[in-house]
Amino acid sequence: MHPSILTMLKRYNCQTPTENKNALKEIMQEIALLGLSRQNFFQTASFYGVTALRIAHQLGRFSEDLDFTLEKPDLSFDVSSYLKGIEDEFKAYGLKLSADKKQKVTDTGMDSAFLKANTLEHLLMIEGVKNPSSGTNKNDLIKIKLEVDINPPLPSGQTEILYLLEPIPFSYRTLTLPCLFGGKLHALICREYKGGRIKGRDYYDFIWYITKKVKPDLAYLKGKLCESGVWKKESEFTSEDLKALLMKKFETTDWGRARQDVAPFIKDNRELELWSTSFFQALLKNI
Repeated sequence: MHPSILTMLKRYNCQTPTENKNALKEIMQEIALLGLSRQNFFQTASFYGVTALRIAHQLGRFSEDLDFTLEKPDLSFDVSSYLKGIEDEFKAYGLKLSADKKQKVTDTGMDSAFLKANTLEHLLMIEGVKNPSSGTNKNDLIKIKLEVDINPPLPSGQTEILYLLEPIPFSYRTLTLPCLFGGKLHALICREYKGGRIKGRDYYDFIWYITKKVKPDLAYLKGKLCESGVWKKESEFTSEDLKALLMKKFETTDWGRARQDVAPFIKDNRELELWSTSFFQALLKNI
């Protein structure tokens, strides 16, 4: 395995194949960011979502997807024009990955692709890993979804330029923390669940923002809520309106299922013991 990748792995202090798998996925996410940066992707797009929070601000859980938003709507944008550059970046570090555009069935305003790498093949490349095949099928894949919002609501969020130093120093553009919080609140309020599944990860992230004393960008959040049909453009949107929406959401949440969803992505499940309607509603005073 490339020395730079081995150096990056050391910062995770992995003890199990699952921990190595999560670390490899995050390293691959960072290499994908490098591949995009080399192609000037961040001149017109910004990194956002949970992986942005994890990589840029050290959120305490792993994430699966790479989410981006264009600075302004561009329905002609085609993510496939960046995929070969990403594949070439992986080859330079001795990693085997395929990148394929997701074919649209309906017009969602998103352009997507999947990055895929064989899990066992890459675990076996890590020197000193114990029982790399434990719980890993030979056909298991590390999958990273790359999704670009090509028709973002206006006003667009505030952005900043940040830097990663590994595998080499490079820059990328991301939404600011207040806008990232606004995007998370939009997801928490508007996300539709299928088959009773609840995205407990949204609630975990909500606690993180509250702990860090981040205040959401209400103008950015309002734009996304209006786009989703939850709020009217001509109506004012205040922090009290936000609290009312969240109070209602917390009252209908199945906390058992929320805990089950987030548990595989964190190291200490004791973090989830207090999760309840009263606990989350008590946090609202901090918004």
